[in-house]
Amino acid sequence: MPLSKIVAVHKIMLAVIVILFFATLIRSILGFGEALISVPLMALWMPVEQAAPIAVLVSITIACILLLKDWRNVHFQSAWWLILSTLFGIPAGLLLLKTVPEAAVKAILALVIMAFALHPYLGRRTCALTNDRLAWLFGFHAGVLGGAYGMNGPPLAIYGSLRGWHPQQFRATLQAYFLLASIAGMGGYWLAGLWTPVVSHVYLVSLPAVVLATLWGRIIGNRLEPQRFTIFVYAGLMAIGAVLLYQSLRAGARP
Repeated sequence: MPLSKIVAVHKIMLAVIVILFFATLIRSILGFGEALISVPLMALWMPVEQAAPIAVLVSITIACILLLKDWRNVHFQSAWWLILSTLFGIPAGLLLLKTVPEAAVKAILALVIMAFALHPYLGRRTCALTNDRLAWLFGFHAGVLGGAYGMNGPPLAIYGSLRGWHPQQFRATLQAYFLLASIAGMGGYWLAGLWTPVVSHVYLVSLPAVVLATLWGRIIGNRLEPQRFTIFVYAGLMAIGAVLLYQSLRAGARP
């Protein structure tokens, strides 16, 4: 192999490792949000058909590591309803992907997420959910967005915030959801022939950085006071909304 090609391969691997490290750190601290960072950035260095399954393998790894320590904090009833209703939302998401312009959906989603992230600071009374009666609604929308764009996280984060879960319960419950959803997603990639040796190789090379970021993020997350953790969650949702709005504007500007 020519030296220039070897250098190029190592450059790509280094970029992917750095991207996965910081995306994993954010997921480990907040419990969500890494897919919107890792997949678009990795797609700058490799085909999205490789980036997406790598991100799902990383998601499974993060969830397993965090649940080894935090499984007692999982709100199992909520997780069950969220996962079950997601299964019904996925077909609707696939239909949405084929029938509705991406720019319009992402713009509406961005505005809803940003409005939720801002509402505690607008002087209005904060909404709250005291039970799981509406879990199906948030799980269904997570399935719709997951089926369409691979973005299950925002509806789940909004639901956890409205339920008032403490940080450990918030992160652990989301990990239980993401673990099962990611395993199902990886099964789909395998059936589609997208789980290739290249995907496995890149994942294994990145694994030490992913494990380190997960453990480091857990330490940081556990040291956050509940009030500060909530602020970070809202900030994370605001950032996701801003990215989606930017993506919708770019998609709408294309001829």
